[in-house]
Amino acid sequence: MIPFLDIKSINGQYRDALVEAATRVIDSGWYIQGAEVHAFENEFSAYCGTKHCIGVANGLDALTLTLRAWKEMGKINEGDEVIVPSNTYIASILAITENGLTPVLVEPDESTFNLSADSIQEAITPNTKAIVIVHLYGQLAPMAEIMPLAERRGLLVLEDAAQAHGATLNGRKAGSWGHAAGFSFYPGKNLGALGDAGAVTTNDPELASCIRALGNYGSHKKYENVYQGVNSRLDELQAALLRVKLQNLDAEILRRRIIALNYVEHIVSSKIEHPISSNCSLAGLGYHAFHLYVLRTDNREELQAHLSEAGIQTLIHYPVPPHKQKAFKSWSQRSHPVSERIHRNVLSLPMSPVMTESQVFAVIDAINAFLK
Repeated sequence: MIPFLDIKSINGQYRDALVEAATRVIDSGWYIQGAEVHAFENEFSAYCGTKHCIGVANGLDALTLTLRAWKEMGKINEGDEVIVPSNTYIASILAITENGLTPVLVEPDESTFNLSADSIQEAITPNTKAIVIVHLYGQLAPMAEIMPLAERRGLLVLEDAAQAHGATLNGRKAGSWGHAAGFSFYPGKNLGALGDAGAVTTNDPELASCIRALGNYGSHKKYENVYQGVNSRLDELQAALLRVKLQNLDAEILRRRIIALNYVEHIVSSKIEHPISSNCSLAGLGYHAFHLYVLRTDNREELQAHLSEAGIQTLIHYPVPPHKQKAFKSWSQRSHPVSERIHRNVLSLPMSPVMTESQVFAVIDAINAFLK
């Protein structure tokens, strides 16, 4: 069996260093908001190219607390509209509704899966106050076009970079483009913890301070609570483990890009649509982190069944669009045809930095056999 993602083997590469890091935390006697969290925050903010990083409990909290902080700072208010892609994972939308804000679902560019500046422009109303930009599957949205638009219209931009660790555009990494960015370190991410973890990056010191307090019961100083906060702090142990894996992130992303290049060069058929950014040389793949390699085909079910019979695991990201989820049943009559088409025909191929050449070409050969 070729697994979709072999997390055990990914972490196994660094077992000795991970054990050493865990031992360091155990022996320190300090398990909450200690030296490892502070070190990781500094290292990750430097990696992303931002002034501040605030560790939180998970990726959803990273988005939710950022929007909450903007409310506390008076920059957005209850009921304000927030633009968000119609084809995103539900967490991007839950962060908006949890804050009493109004999500405005906007169709993505069908070739990139991401929002465009034009689609955002068409959706802006007098009630729009923010945009949640999702860098889906590891490819940055066109931030060089989106940010000037947002600045002209006075809109806050929150990057949902949960799948985009290490992705770059014009030499700038995900997490450094918007007014803030939320990251998830869920174990399956390009930079994955060994449990739940998340972070916010920003260049705004006031926002950073507010988020840090909100995630610590609303407190900057023990027993003095400025806000009605929550408990959402990056775990000391997870921070230590993430520090080990951060050192190897770029090397793992390079391996993902090489696998992607093999897929696009050797799977050739009019029945398959590859990620648009991979239609180029390896040098041109620099901005895509390939958290997922998502192709499109009208024969998805048949292809997935064929690959399963060949011992190749694939997944669908995502089978049901947000407006068709029971959680948002009041939206069930809405029509988002682009999103609906995407959700009907996407298929994610195995993508892992520990895939061997033989595994990669086994996937390629199995798909080509099906297409013939």
